Formats: sequence, C-alpha cells, structure tokens
Amino acid sequence: MTFWENISLAFKGGAGQTRPPLGRSYIGSYGGASFSGEAPFSYEANVREAYVENAIAQRAVRIVAEAVGDVPLAPVDESVATLVNTSSAAQSLLETVAAHLLLHGNAYVQIICGADDQPAELFALRPDRITIEPDAKGWPVAYVYQAGEHKTRFAALDEMAMDGQRDAVIHLKAFHPTDDHYGLGCLGAAGKAVAVHNAAAKWNKALLDNAARPSGALVYDPGTDGSALSADQFDRLKAEMEASFAGSGNAGRPMLLEGGLKWQSMSMTPADMDFVALKEGAAREIALAFGVPPMLLGLPGDNSYANYREANRALWRLTILPLAGKILDGLSVPLRSWWPELKLAVDRDQIPALSEDRERLWKQVCEADFLSPQEKRTMLGLE
Repeated sequence: MTFWENISLAFKGGAGQTRPPLGRSYIGSYGGASFSGEAPFSYEANVREAYVENAIAQRAVRIVAEAVGDVPLAPVDESVATLVNTSSAAQSLLETVAAHLLLHGNAYVQIICGADDQPAELFALRPDRITIEPDAKGWPVAYVYQAGEHKTRFAALDEMAMDGQRDAVIHLKAFHPTDDHYGLGCLGAAGKAVAVHNAAAKWNKALLDNAARPSGALVYDPGTDGSALSADQFDRLKAEMEASFAGSGNAGRPMLLEGGLKWQSMSMTPADMDFVALKEGAAREIALAFGVPPMLLGLPGDNSYANYREANRALWRLTILPLAGKILDGLSVPLRSWWPELKLAVDRDQIPALSEDRERLWKQVCEADFLSPQEKRTMLGLE
C-alpha cells in the first residue's frame, strides 16, 4: 500500500483496514452473450416481455411491491417516517425500490438534502440508467445516471467514512454470485418461462382467430387429363380462401368447392394443439421466480380458504418481510449520519396476515413466568 493510500485510509477512519479487490464476471447478467448461443440479456426487452405483456409476471411483481410499499413501520422519528412514506415524483419510494429489486436486482435511492443540509427527499432512480464507476481496486466511488444525453454523477456512500457525505446515492442490490458490482434480479430466471407463456398465449389466440379448428389442406384432383392449376388460378384460390373462410369472422361458414377440389382435414385435433397445460406450468415457474404462491395469482390448484390463508402467510414470511427488511436496513445505515439511533423496521403486530402468529407469540411470552417484564418486552420487539 502506498503512502497516499495510508493517508487516505487514515482520514476515512479505516487505518489498518484493507479491502479486497472487486471485479465483474466476464459475462454478466446485463451484458454479454450466453454460452448457450442466446442473444445478450436486454433489461428493457425482458421488462417489456414480462412486466408489460405478461399478466402473471406483472401481477406477481405488483403483489410483492405494493405489499412492501404498504408495510407498517415500527415507531420512528416523525421526520424519518415522512421521508420514507412520502411519494416522490408520483411514486411510492418503498414500492418502487421493491419493484426495481425484483426486476433488475438493483435499486438506487438518491438522498436529496435541503437548504438546512438535512435530507428533504428520497428519490428512486431507474437502475437501467445507472453505471457504476469503480476505483483501481474495483470498489464503487461514483454512480453515473444518464437520461438521454444528460449525465449526472453522484458520489458513492462509503460506509467506512459516511460523515460529511451529502446528496449521495444508496445502492441496494440482490445477491449475485459472479458479480461484485451489480445484483441479480428475477427476470433472468423467469425469462424462459415468460417466453413459453407468451408463446402459448399467442398460439391459443391464433386458434381462436381460426375458429379453434386445425388447419387443413385443399386438395386438387386433376382428373384423367392430369392438368394442374395455373399460377393465376392458384393465387386466386388462395386469396378467396383467406378472404372468405379464414379468421374468426368466418367461423362456421360453409365452404363451396368447385369440381376437382376436396378439403382434407389434418390429423391433429384441437385437443392435440391445446397449450393450456403448458401455460399453467410456465405460469407456476414465473410465480416461483418472483416468490409468489401460484394460488394467489389465480392459477388452478387447491383453491380453498384454508389453503389461501396459508399461501398468503407464506408470501409474507418468505418474500415480503425479507425484501422489506433488506430495503429498510439499506436505508437505515446511511440515514444514521443524521439520525444516529435510527432503526427502520416492520411492525409485524400490525400485519393482518401474521396476526395468528403474533397472537401465539404474545401468549407464549406472557405465560412465561420465569421472564421479567423487561425481557418480555424485548422478546416482543417493544424495546
């Protein structure tokens, strides 16, 4: 380590601490071709395929993101609660951050300070517009936000020396096993299932457009002379078939054939070409990728009240609470520069889906005679 690096660490309060170098994988999630010969991953194209055009993926993201945006917070300073819960640019902060983490795997929150040098607003930046600038060892030193031709450079929050850093960007990311800079979202894992689901939907739509009947062949019998149709006759016959008998508007219309023509149906039946089961399997994979029980998305299954209640509870336990905790913890650390004792957390006692679990816990703690009142309050999260 050079002399100037030692001086820099000393001013950062990290003298004697060394950071390992960071790097990115040769083929990342958001660039580079895959070994299977597929096209490079495009976030915008995958968002369009999944969130914009696929009802299952969009509903899965909305269920989780809207629930995270509406979680009740444990009591905190009123100014902090206002900062976190206030909508910025017509978007809910927690809901937007949750959606970005689910889809992209990264979320960036800009801390906008007011004239009094206090945080006045938290704004979620679009992750696909952010580029990380690393130092010589690969550690992020800045984030470049580009919208069109306009670029803005934000300082990265340094957890080893956070005091004095203002108007910086908080980076929240999901785990990525091969990339030190960017997180891994759910789109990559759900991409193939989304493609299958969309293709099956288009296939079924095509069946409906053709009266849900299998295609057939119009056979011409040349007769004894062996003459064939001329090019003009073939084109005219094809145009008349498409205009008079193809499409949903001509469903059930009787066909009038001239002499020498015979309609021969194909051997495949509509049941053979039914992609409903394939769509259901793909939909379950999409729900699995986003951590939502398939029952909550209206997919066929054991649709009873008891199962729905358990599925809703599992959704909160396994998906919503971990994601909300990750976001709130990520926001708490940098905001402690202004509120040293800040701890953002979810108030689980106010979540209806977990009321039975919390009631059971309260009963067990209250009946424990060997615990002091202070210990009981601590176990219940009241201290």
